[in-house]
Amino acid sequence: MNAYVLSHVLNRYLYSGSFIFLALIHSLAADSSYEYQELRRFPCIEARQAVAVDEEFFYAISNHAIGKYVKSTGERVNGWECPEGQPLTHLNSGIVIEDKLYCAHSNYPEVPMTGSIEIWDTKTMKHIGSHSFGIYSGSTTWVDFYEDHWYVVFAYYGNRAAEPNHDPSWTNLVKFDKEWNRKEGWIFPKSIVEKFEVYSSSGGIIAENGLLYVTGHHEEEIYVLKIPQAGSSLEFVETIPVNSTGQGIAWDKSTPGLLYGIHKKNREVIVARLKKK
Repeated sequence: MNAYVLSHVLNRYLYSGSFIFLALIHSLAADSSYEYQELRRFPCIEARQAVAVDEEFFYAISNHAIGKYVKSTGERVNGWECPEGQPLTHLNSGIVIEDKLYCAHSNYPEVPMTGSIEIWDTKTMKHIGSHSFGIYSGSTTWVDFYEDHWYVVFAYYGNRAAEPNHDPSWTNLVKFDKEWNRKEGWIFPKSIVEKFEVYSSSGGIIAENGLLYVTGHHEEEIYVLKIPQAGSSLEFVETIPVNSTGQGIAWDKSTPGLLYGIHKKNREVIVARLKKK
């Protein structure tokens, strides 16, 4: 949005209140280089933290429960659940790789923060493994696997889960090899950290071209970022307005361009098409 358009928007706001709010939203959407089209929604009681997807099913993820649903109909066919803290407390984003569901997990809102990657067999929905970071570098919120490396975000907060002398600006993306040896790490741009408010990055996925599509805690936006050629801060590319409300998102790799997200308040999984204009 150029300076003239912004000035015009602000002037109209003085006279027309809610009208200009809608105009601003449409203008921001028009400025995005992506086209977002919602296709359908499915009610899912577990749609609280994230969604993961494979060729036939999607997996709605709650704090300590996961539901397995048929992609074509939204029918729930299996699931997993444990009592809070026995042993899991706060699941976050997940990905499916070769019949295994990998979920980021933390002890949020407890401090000191701990984190792990928890693993399920997607065929049986049995919990089959865990990689614990223990006290590492924040609260584990999302995980992805790209070009033979793991990428994990460790979040910091400004609310009841805040650690002394830390705030959301300490949130960082860490690159590991297959054996979980740390290779590199980056922080988030200040402009994006401001969007997190007292929360942090709750979801993220990496595209085939290496771009990162990152969500916050509740904003109806996806932030496109890229790994810098030099320095330690991720670079902002653009913002995409969406209908999902932050939290974990997932690519449907069996259908290019299909994006899954959730509406936390409504307990819905949202399926949309996302493509370059």
